[in-house]
Amino acid sequence: MTMNISENNLYGQPALANLSSSVANTQAIGPKTAPTWRTALAAREAGPTAALRAVRTNIVQSIRAFRTADLMEAAEELGNHFVYANATEAITKSEVLDRIAKGFYFPRQQAKNFDNLLDSLTTLIDRSGPQPGFVIVLEGLPCTHKFDKEARETLLDVFRDAVEFWADRRVSCRVFYSFA
Repeated sequence: MTMNISENNLYGQPALANLSSSVANTQAIGPKTAPTWRTALAAREAGPTAALRAVRTNIVQSIRAFRTADLMEAAEELGNHFVYANATEAITKSEVLDRIAKGFYFPRQQAKNFDNLLDSLTTLIDRSGPQPGFVIVLEGLPCTHKFDKEARETLLDVFRDAVEFWADRRVSCRVFYSFA
């Protein structure tokens, strides 16, 4: 029995192109054997979710080496909500909160200040029903006079509190941020 492995039929990972060509080469050399579970696991581990598996489930951290597109794909594969807020053009606290509210599809008044934002990130979402998990990307948080280091730390503390809230409910919540 021969088994044709293509890029799209095993976890949809592009890294399988090499596996597919190596399987084709073994056909020419001798009898073909089906790939082992280790081969399938290695192919799956090479994808975007592999990077997320190395990150604790409930954490707020710098985006560092992660790419937003990979985080979005990993969230989709894990069945988590992906929330993206781009604040690169924001200068003030209200503009940053407005960008976050738009990313979460909150009504504007729900994110007028840090307390309302925390309530929206926790209670409001919790009341809407069971949640599968979250991957949140806050990109381009400003470093301006009107949104200084203290405001940035307060914002990150709000997200840390939200992460703790979801951890208590055994819901994965990973928050990644970057500064402009």
